[in-house]
Amino acid sequence: MGTTCENIQKGRVKTNGVGFAPSARYIIRRKRMIKASLNIYAIMIFQQIIAGGTHIVAKAVVADIDPATLLFLRTILSIIGMMAVFYMNGGRLSIQRQDWGRFALLGLLGIPINQFLYLYGMKFTTAANGALLYAATPTFILLLSHFMLKETITAKKAFGIALAFAGITMVIFERGVDFSSEYTYGNIMVLVAVVAWAFFTILGKEMILKYGALQTTTAMMLAGTALFFPVGLYFSFDFPFSLLRAAHWSGVLYLGFGTSVLGYLLWYYALGRIETAKVAVFANGQPIVATLLSLVFLDYTITGSFVIGGIITIAGVVITQLG
Repeated sequence: MGTTCENIQKGRVKTNGVGFAPSARYIIRRKRMIKASLNIYAIMIFQQIIAGGTHIVAKAVVADIDPATLLFLRTILSIIGMMAVFYMNGGRLSIQRQDWGRFALLGLLGIPINQFLYLYGMKFTTAANGALLYAATPTFILLLSHFMLKETITAKKAFGIALAFAGITMVIFERGVDFSSEYTYGNIMVLVAVVAWAFFTILGKEMILKYGALQTTTAMMLAGTALFFPVGLYFSFDFPFSLLRAAHWSGVLYLGFGTSVLGYLLWYYALGRIETAKVAVFANGQPIVATLLSLVFLDYTITGSFVIGGIITIAGVVITQLG
């Protein structure tokens, strides 16, 4: 009797009196689950295309615009874009008073710390170094999710993340990554930004489950913009905006609308639907995306090391998803 009940609960029905086969309802449910998973993975791949382009755009723009002014412009554009998306979706902020402290912390981590230190660090290091350092995101998130969210670190997950990071290292070192002393300062700034992003991801998980991705992202960006606005206004007051060309404004628009609005929204959307570590491991794809974009815009050529490293990275992502 126990076995029969168990089979019924799992959606299996008896066939010809001999064995059990999945019921039609169970098959439909499984197909829907698979379709939903594939949709999330497609969203994360698109999000990583946006994030991979950020390293190239940020390195180009920060050469002519100081990081504080660039972030000031980026936050203004991103909050305008985010509020437009929010209200077009019939949004209405209904945040409980006790949660605004959490959103202030998320805003601090996401904008003044993560975005500013990233842009500041990119002024002193290379786009390749920035991409490689961001590929370390899953490692920090895996550890933090274990201690803060009590998520289990399985051997398969740990191996998958390590394998993906190894593949990324092969790709980036093949591209001439340089950790010499002249880049150390910038590398440290970007690394601190990565750690801030890991905390931002972990601490945002609870708010996403409570308020949803759209409302969480909007509230976080409002808080972060309010915190950085006085600093950004001070540094940009004397900036010669008249010298900026169309290419500069295109970069600012990409960082403001593409990375901050669409990129953050998609990241939090996925985070509300699958495990934190499984979302984070996609960050390993950023350097590969950055290299592929360099093929188009910087006339790079693909080598054997890039192909092998890319295959290793994809294998690592798949293993982590299965873990």
